[in-house]
Amino acid sequence: QVQLVESGGGLVQAGASLRLSCAASGRTFSTAVMAWFRQAPEKEREFVGRIRWNSKPAIRWIPNSVDYSESVKGRFTISRDNATNTVYLQMNALKPEDTAVYYCAASDRHYPSGGYYYNSRTYDYWGRGTQVTVSS
Repeated sequence: QVQLVESGGGLVQAGASLRLSCAASGRTFSTAVMAWFRQAPEKEREFVGRIRWNSKPAIRWIPNSVDYSESVKGRFTISRDNATNTVYLQMNALKPEDTAVYYCAASDRHYPSGGYYYNSRTYDYWGRGTQVTVSS
């Protein structure tokens, strides 16, 4: 089991920055990928970004590779701190359309293609979310 706890959300004005944190605990050695998703009211859960966590020897990953949705690319950055098992989402130049509950997720599935990790069904563990609200 993996436990995920998000923090760092809040209410900010357009153009401001926030940094979200996701603290992971439990059997994280089995985790292949960590990701951030978001869900706005009356909308489906949306992929934001992901970062490689661990890999199997038979599947060659670019170390600590990252990927982002087109809507946040250039504004958001995912990073990790191995010492504390924490994943961060640095969000800059926030827009009102970024308003959503942001969720941290972990996948135990080792796929050779990063495209699989755009789908929320690929993930096995989820945090409870943290609210981000961006005013005009």
